[in-house]
Amino acid sequence: MNYYTPEISDGIFWIGSKDWNRRMFDALIPLPDGTSYNAYLVRGSRGTALIDSVNPGFENELLDKLRSLTDIRALDFVIMNHAEPDHANAIKAVMDISMDSKLVTTQKGAKMAQVFYKIPEQRLVIVKDGDTLELGGRTLRFIEAPWLHWPETMFTYVEENSVLFTCDYFGAHTAAGFYDDEVEDLLSAAKRYFGEIMMPFKAKGAQALEKIKGLDIDIIAPSHGPIYRDPERILDMYRLWTAGKTREKAIIVYVSMWSATEKMIRSISESLMSEGIEISYFNLLNSDIGDIARELVDSRAIVLGTPTVLGGMHPLAVYAAYLVKVLKPPLLYGVALSSYGWGGGAVGQLSEMLKPTKIEVVGAIEINGPASDEDLRKVAMLGKELAAKIRSSG
Repeated sequence: MNYYTPEISDGIFWIGSKDWNRRMFDALIPLPDGTSYNAYLVRGSRGTALIDSVNPGFENELLDKLRSLTDIRALDFVIMNHAEPDHANAIKAVMDISMDSKLVTTQKGAKMAQVFYKIPEQRLVIVKDGDTLELGGRTLRFIEAPWLHWPETMFTYVEENSVLFTCDYFGAHTAAGFYDDEVEDLLSAAKRYFGEIMMPFKAKGAQALEKIKGLDIDIIAPSHGPIYRDPERILDMYRLWTAGKTREKAIIVYVSMWSATEKMIRSISESLMSEGIEISYFNLLNSDIGDIARELVDSRAIVLGTPTVLGGMHPLAVYAAYLVKVLKPPLLYGVALSSYGWGGGAVGQLSEMLKPTKIEVVGAIEINGPASDEDLRKVAMLGKELAAKIRSSG
C-alpha cells in the first residue's frame, strides 16, 4: 500500500494514522468525527528519531510508514512525550526491531515505560527541562509539561525547524483534514477537546504557555487532530481558555420526566435571553457530553434542572453535576430547578455535589407537582437575578 507520509517541515515527516470509525474514547468521550494518532519521524544527518506512536491496532501501519522512509533497525531514538496507549502503545513494536534505539522520556515517564511497555532500564534516556538531543542539523529540545494531562508529559521542540510537538496539548479529536486551515470548524473541535481533557488542568496549561512563550514556533504538531501552520490561531484560544475567560453566557443542562422541570427550564431560558444573556441549551436525554464540555469552557453560569427520583437527583443529572465537579469549568454562578411528586430531595443532593466547587448558587426552586403560573413567574424572576449577576462580573 502507498501510505501518505507528508514532509511537514524539512526532514520532519508525519507517519500517524487516521481513525475514521472510532466513536468513543476512554469509554467516556464521544468522537462524532473520529480522531487521529499523529506520530512523526525526524531525520538528521547523524541520527533519526520517532516522536510518539499510535493507538493499539495501528502498529503495522506505523511500521510500514517508517520502513518507507528509513531503516527501522537503524532508528536511534523514540521520543515518548506522553505514556498513554494511544500515543505510546506501538513503542515496543518499534524498539523490538530497532534493537539499539533508546527511549527518551521524563523521569516519571521512564517508570511508566517500564510498567506499561516493559522497556528495560538500560534502553531509557531520562531528560528534563532544557535538555537537548543532537541528530545532526536537527536539535531536539525537551520541555517538561506535567499534568497535560498526565504527570509525565513533555513537549519536544526542533530548534532548526521551529516545530513544537505537544502530544495531547493543543489537540482535537477529529480525523478530518491535515492542516488547521483545512478544517472549517476546527476551533470548535479544539474547544470541545480542551473542555473534555485539559480544562481540569488550566493552571498547568497556563504554566506551559509561559514556558514556550519565548520560542519561535512556525508549526505546532499535536498528537490528535490537524497540524497548525498558523500556531497563533490555537495559542490565542488557549490563552483565553487557560485563563478561565468567560462570556455573558449561561449553560442550561436538564432532564425532565413529566415536563414540570422542562417548563421551568424554558421559563428561565426565556428570561435569560430577554436580558441579553447568551445560552447553550442541553436536554441530557439526547445530548453529547462532549458538546456540554465545550460550552462549559467559557460559560459564566449554569442552570441545572432535575426531577426527584427516589429521594435524589435523576441519574443523568447526577452525571452532569459530577462532570461539572471534576472538569472544573470557570463557572461563577449556578441555579438549581427541580420538581417532585411525592417527595423532594434533588436540590439538597445537588447542593452537596457542588459544595467543593467555587460556584455561587444564586437560587434554587423546587416545586411539587405540575409547574403553576406562579411557579414559572418565580423562575423567570430568578432568571433576571442570575442575568444581573452574569453581567456584573464581566
